[in-house]
Amino acid sequence: MEFNPSRLALGRKRLGLSKTTLAQESGISVRSLGYYESETSNVVPSEEHLNTLASILKLPVEFFFGPDLEEFNCDAASFRSLTTLTASEREAALANGRFAMLLSDWIDKKFHLPAASIPSLRDFEPEGAAQALRDHWGLGQRPISNVVHCLESRGARVFSLPVDSRAVDAFSLWHGKVPFVFLNTKKSAEHTRFDCAHELGHLTLHTHGTPRSSRKREIETEANRFASAFLMPEGDLLAHIPPPRTITVRTIHRLKKRWGVSAIALVFRLHKLKVISDWQYRSLCVQLSGDGYRSSEADGIRRDGSQIFAKVFSALKTEGITRGTIARELNLTPSLIDSLLVGLVIASVPTSTDDGDAPKSSADDFAERVPRPNLKVV
Repeated sequence: MEFNPSRLALGRKRLGLSKTTLAQESGISVRSLGYYESETSNVVPSEEHLNTLASILKLPVEFFFGPDLEEFNCDAASFRSLTTLTASEREAALANGRFAMLLSDWIDKKFHLPAASIPSLRDFEPEGAAQALRDHWGLGQRPISNVVHCLESRGARVFSLPVDSRAVDAFSLWHGKVPFVFLNTKKSAEHTRFDCAHELGHLTLHTHGTPRSSRKREIETEANRFASAFLMPEGDLLAHIPPPRTITVRTIHRLKKRWGVSAIALVFRLHKLKVISDWQYRSLCVQLSGDGYRSSEADGIRRDGSQIFAKVFSALKTEGITRGTIARELNLTPSLIDSLLVGLVIASVPTSTDDGDAPKSSADDFAERVPRPNLKVV
């Protein structure tokens, strides 16, 4: 296998490094790095340079000798941040998404995961789309206990987004017929649930063709409206709130846990449905902001986790397949694999004693001896 320049570029972008920064950290000139990443120069790094780059980029040397990895088109991905996201942060998010797809492809070869069943609702208004999707999925008006489970059971692949930036909330895209959602799990559990529903809005409202609106801000507003209505359906909300005049901050703290949303999100939804007046809305927002509820939730809920990964790793564990096994087969590192799952699973695939020992049975043997199991999310 020959050295692959595109893999070096992807590894660099994953960490949000420019060629100049990588040159400073590695002692390799920017000009040489440019040759190494060029598809036409045919210049291959020396063994010394390869080892240096692998160490800085936290990747095995073997990673740079794999086949081409298609990079995501930035225009195909939906990013929630509008003004604070830098080009390098966007590139890092997309590159990490591509690494997640490597893991997803590996899992797909071992297991039959649920097929995608997220319909196109681009002719609906956001609130109507939220209720139509709930009806289509048989959710009715009841609260959704785990949004990640909900998406996984309808064929979405949900991964953590290991980007060290609070400017990146989440993003989603369709890759072929498979929907992917990437979440910044460093946010609060309530924030992440809303992000997940927001990205579902993009997947059903905007990505099955040209969006109805060409303006980014309008598209983001539509996804926010969808997420709010999807998580807090009008019927259930109206059935469980007290008389509007009695709604206080304490009431909001108590009720928000029913729908697993932030206090601010619940107040916004109540105002949108005209349950509370403009004056009540402003007053509640001022009180919540003063208590720090715009950036965190002091009485937060348990984080939504992945049921798919829990089942996959449980099955792999019975066959002695460790995260070290997976990492070696993909020419990645166990820590990189863990970073794609952080906040979504309680524990990663178990390691052998030092991740260098031979596994009890290889993944290839496992695939040959055992038919791919059908995984269901309940």
